Amino acid sequence: MKLLQFLSLRQMLTLPYVLLVLLLAATIGSLSYAAGRVAVDTLSKQLLSEMVYRIAQAAERHVSGSSAVLETAFPADVAAPDNVADDLDNLRTRFWLATSVHREPNNYAYYGDRNGQFFGLWRHSASEAELRLRTRGEGPRTIHRFTGISGELRDPVRETRIFEPRERPWFKSGQHAPLHTWTAVYIDFKTEELVATRARRVSNARDEFQGVVATDLSLQHVNDFLRSLKLSPNGIAYVVETDGNLIGTSRGPHLRRDASGGNARLNASDSDDPLIVATHRAIDKLVRDAGDGAQPRTAVFAGADGQQIEAAYARIRDTAGLDWIIVTAVPRADFLGEVTKNFERMAIVALFASLLTVALGFMVLSVVAHDLRQLALAARRIGDGDLNTAFDVTRSDEIGDLAKSFRLMQTRLLSDRLTGLANREAFLRRVDERLARQKERPEPRPFAILFVDLNDFKHINDRFGHDVGDKVLQEMARRMRAGLRSRDLVGRYAGDEFVVMLDAVHSRDDAESARANLEEILSAPLLAIDPTAAAPGTGASVGLAMYPDDGNDVESLVQQSDADMYRRKQARQRSETNPARPAAASSQPPS
Repeated sequence: MKLLQFLSLRQMLTLPYVLLVLLLAATIGSLSYAAGRVAVDTLSKQLLSEMVYRIAQAAERHVSGSSAVLETAFPADVAAPDNVADDLDNLRTRFWLATSVHREPNNYAYYGDRNGQFFGLWRHSASEAELRLRTRGEGPRTIHRFTGISGELRDPVRETRIFEPRERPWFKSGQHAPLHTWTAVYIDFKTEELVATRARRVSNARDEFQGVVATDLSLQHVNDFLRSLKLSPNGIAYVVETDGNLIGTSRGPHLRRDASGGNARLNASDSDDPLIVATHRAIDKLVRDAGDGAQPRTAVFAGADGQQIEAAYARIRDTAGLDWIIVTAVPRADFLGEVTKNFERMAIVALFASLLTVALGFMVLSVVAHDLRQLALAARRIGDGDLNTAFDVTRSDEIGDLAKSFRLMQTRLLSDRLTGLANREAFLRRVDERLARQKERPEPRPFAILFVDLNDFKHINDRFGHDVGDKVLQEMARRMRAGLRSRDLVGRYAGDEFVVMLDAVHSRDDAESARANLEEILSAPLLAIDPTAAAPGTGASVGLAMYPDDGNDVESLVQQSDADMYRRKQARQRSETNPARPAAASSQPPS
């Protein structure tokens, strides 16, 4: 109390309130920082898990098509011939169809039998292919180029080296495996890319082992997808086998140079990236302890420099022996950097507020705390799966920047980066919400799903480049948004495929009218392509499915509209191929 004797009356009246404001400012600032940290931690776990889920979906889509390729090339009830030459036409037809299933990753399907005969079909494009034959069980193969599924075989070219299918790893693996099997991942000596081969044994009419059918799968697409991800400045995403060998990374190499100067597999523990090394060391044991769970999991651990690392991981496996681990990792400082800066700035603002007026200090801190509570609540809702949650934070200061960051992250989760349309997950979620609202109504309220596939888009990419292809996709997206009602939803499904939800239509005739209008809009000449160039045909094939006539759930409606689009595209192609007998596109609902 003696200290008070040396203070003036003004100081005695002011000092307690200033100390109280500073104490309150420190308390509220600490609570706000804690709330912001909880919000960011919650959102970061959600974002990392969503990223792992996206990578897992992309990887599974990439590898799952190989099974369909083998089943198309050699259906389960089709016996292998004793002599390849006796069944050449049937093999050629089936293998052409097989390499059409997923031509981008699986453009090569082949078969070798126990007698050393070989049949392979390599697709160079939608219409160009080559046959690789060895019908005598000895000597080199002959290669025949041809055009179209039934095109005439051109003059053969005889290879110089001897190709013995029975000595290949895929033949040995498939011969002894009762079901589908994957060979070990290897480096293709021509492309220097990672490749895996899926194989299956084939029996003859006497139910004896006759040969092995296989297809190659380039894993470069997995690596390209990882490098396209938008991560934090110091974040990393990678796919690795259980032995630690990398399949692809979002940055840095996934192969290394060996002593001879060639490429070799790079193990995650030998990477030059310390974040990959630290993450692999921490995640490897967690993955093994987690068992077969395919759902993304999160973890926090200390990196080599002592900083905290947040990570999400998942393990994807299949019955053919595929066993990959997917990991995303981001230093926690990348997430908390803005929150930390905001706390420091807020402390300075609180200090000046205490010197000005106690009331102003309380007002500022009250608003700050209110906004951060909204952000924390929004983060928790996003963490619970409600990606559309809204919050009213419209400040123009650092907290507003944090709010903008939250909104930007929401937008990235719900929109397609290239076109700005709803992405596939957002579209399916909206349709699910529409179906959920429908269940609350006593009577059905029809709506329609349109599945849009651009015509000849691959030719545009091949001829004008992917930059022009991207501009074409953006132009088509603008046309669809401009040509539809504001309550209708347009989304990018995959590649050059789009989906539309006509929110309310009175009848199938109304939906057909909307489809015809959309086809007319999309058929106009492309502005993204030089009009002096002989551009490929424009327009799109549009499939239609009605709720509830064609399905009661989003998967059925999308599948039916996709099937209807495919029939219309086939009809158009037949009409272009044979103008004398045009095939009218079916307008009947898909069966």
